[in-house]
Amino acid sequence: MDEDFPRTLLELEKRYSSEEACVEYLARLRWPSGWVCPRCAGNDAWSVRRNRWRCDHCRYEMSVTAGTIFQDSHLPLTVWFRAMWQMTRQKNGISALGLQRVLGLGSYKTAWAMLHKLRRATVRPGRDRLDGIVEVDETYWGGEETGAIGRRTELKALIIVAAQEDGKGIGRIRLRCIPDVTRASLHGFIAPAIVPGSTVRTDGLPAYLGMNGYVHDRQIQRHQTEGEHLLPCVHRVISLLKRWMLDTHQGAIGQGHLDDCLDEFTFRFNRRTSKSRGKLFFRLAQQAVHVGPVPFAILVKPQPVVFGGVK
Repeated sequence: MDEDFPRTLLELEKRYSSEEACVEYLARLRWPSGWVCPRCAGNDAWSVRRNRWRCDHCRYEMSVTAGTIFQDSHLPLTVWFRAMWQMTRQKNGISALGLQRVLGLGSYKTAWAMLHKLRRATVRPGRDRLDGIVEVDETYWGGEETGAIGRRTELKALIIVAAQEDGKGIGRIRLRCIPDVTRASLHGFIAPAIVPGSTVRTDGLPAYLGMNGYVHDRQIQRHQTEGEHLLPCVHRVISLLKRWMLDTHQGAIGQGHLDDCLDEFTFRFNRRTSKSRGKLFFRLAQQAVHVGPVPFAILVKPQPVVFGGVK
């Protein structure tokens, strides 16, 4: 499917004012080469009722939203389209309270759930790993913590950040919560995030040693003030991340849902040079039909940090 997306809110309201128009758009995103039956891989189907198709071969019936983040939602797709627009049109995103107000939703819980489901869709299945020269470092998120020594923490969230160098600038990034700074956690993040053979630039933390398949460029910090100069890209990303979390969410992000917010930030940062906000809407909708459903019971349950840094 060609990149077809609305350029303005007025165009969005005009093109997707009905359920039928939204269904047609999602169907083209989900099956750009034509409908494919998930059971028999048949290509012939007909519409039996709104939003549903029946396979001509095995008679399997399904809707365009089945198996996507929109599955089992009681909200009209027109509302979902406006939520995706609001989430992508603003440079810093939108909070659940802001989404509730702009869409006129009767429940904060509904707006919160919509945003978290959409954040799951910001991660493209099978996305490319970072390559070239990649800086990696860790940071903390949370309030002041007394009694913590060095890199140990009891209450703060520990976030690992990878930033790909792009000349004098920053290329793509990856972020994830990790449980600790052991070798298993650090290497467990690096392996699925960075292409083997790449140069991984880190500080002098011993746990980074022994990375198989990578060129390890170890920067030893000799003075307390030179850390930002040794890893300038990753420290710039960390600064922008914390500013975004404070400005957009006022810092009110629970550790159990922090990975979803990190995914949203990554989605925005990696597309920061896009000249059209509508293209971000297109990318989000495109990925939303290829990401599985997330029941509300799963959303509200805090997600544990998986040992090894792999989610």
